[in-house]
Amino acid sequence: MDKHSDSQNVIKLRRLSIDDKHRLVEFANNEKISINLRDGFPIPYTLTDAEKFLINVINQTPTQVFAIEFNGIYVGNIGLHLCSDVYRKSAEIGYMLDEKYWNKGIMTKAVNLICEYGFNELDIVRIHTGVFEYNKASQVVLEKCGFPKEGIFRKAIFKNEKICDEIRYALVKY
Repeated sequence: MDKHSDSQNVIKLRRLSIDDKHRLVEFANNEKISINLRDGFPIPYTLTDAEKFLINVINQTPTQVFAIEFNGIYVGNIGLHLCSDVYRKSAEIGYMLDEKYWNKGIMTKAVNLICEYGFNELDIVRIHTGVFEYNKASQVVLEKCGFPKEGIFRKAIFKNEKICDEIRYALVKY
């Protein structure tokens, strides 16, 4: 997959491998990450969870979920989940990043890379997502990548015994 580099740092997306399971468990077991993910993401995140996830995404064709590497270190995941039926030219973006690598511009570059992949290789025309209202960092990433805010789904999320809004973003190819 393509990569972005500057004078000191290289950020690239690559296919995940079963060998990523231990590192995935290491950063996925962080409440600061899981609080921003859907409840289908198990906590605690076990080695078995990682193996099931990796086996599933490794076998996807075309590849939809990638490892994010920063200077050769696996630091997160990013994916485009292809929609179907009348939405088949759309995809939902999702991502997570090891907390140790937050605020370094990594996710902004990774989002730009996967959007380029989606538009050019997967022939999709719309990439969208919903962000929990309290996840300000993700909102900043999307806005830096040119995703306009499309709306607010008021009181749409029930997470950790609290109701909150979901902020909707989308980027279109044309």
